[in-house]
Amino acid sequence: MVAANYVPSLARVLVHEGGYANHPKDPGGATMRGVTQRVYDAFRARAKLPARPVRQIGNDELEAIYRDQYAEAVRFDALPIGLDYVQFDGAVHSGPSQATKWLQRALRELGLYAGKIDGIPGNGTLNGVRLVNDVDALIARICDIRKAFLRALKTYSTFGKGWMRRVDQVGDAGQDWADGSVPADRNLTYEPGMERKALVADAALPAAPVSAPTVGAGGGGMAVVIEAARQQIQPFAGASSFIDNVLVGLTVGGAIVALGGVAWGLWAQARRARLARVLDLETPVPA
Repeated sequence: MVAANYVPSLARVLVHEGGYANHPKDPGGATMRGVTQRVYDAFRARAKLPARPVRQIGNDELEAIYRDQYAEAVRFDALPIGLDYVQFDGAVHSGPSQATKWLQRALRELGLYAGKIDGIPGNGTLNGVRLVNDVDALIARICDIRKAFLRALKTYSTFGKGWMRRVDQVGDAGQDWADGSVPADRNLTYEPGMERKALVADAALPAAPVSAPTVGAGGGGMAVVIEAARQQIQPFAGASSFIDNVLVGLTVGGAIVALGGVAWGLWAQARRARLARVLDLETPVPA
């Protein structure tokens, strides 16, 4: 709970944020040292200043934006040293609400928080933090949860390598600061892609969420075709062994397609339920 830790924490965050970037697959768009054009425009508007390219952001503006919109949003000054930096970095990368959800879920798993995973660092969340006796372990769990979240994003295939390295380095540095069992002093390094925003809006949802009962009843379009063919041939059952074999084949084929449809429906439901957990959603992922 050291307010003075903000400046060195910001310095570490900025290592991973790099310089100017405007990758077409980055949902943040044009970004300078971690500040998007949209965030910079809003900051300048509140200060009654004219808009200008984020590339021209000043150091004083940069520090103010990080303090007001990210550090304070995760209650930086109320967190133990080390954890404050981990939460700060998560807020910059995926938003303050998402970073707080990671903390809340980690605390819940430790039996220290029973509230909603709502992304609001209120008294219940902070009380849970105060009960933590091993900040190193809490940081490790937050990083694991954060990695699972990142792997669930469509942009992971493009930026995942840099993201994983970033989380590893943030976790190591946070543990170095914390009053735990991890010693040593580790250096942070920048790798292209680390700074790309990782937002819940980019979750990789199943393309066709179909319920198991619906699919099982009809088996999809193929099952309908098979059943129609079977009904057409049914009146000729017993006329020849060939027709009987065809009927058996159609019946078995229809059953296989129907079972496949049920399996797909169950898989889609299970995947969406898993995403609801990984993405810290209290309710199932909407179709």
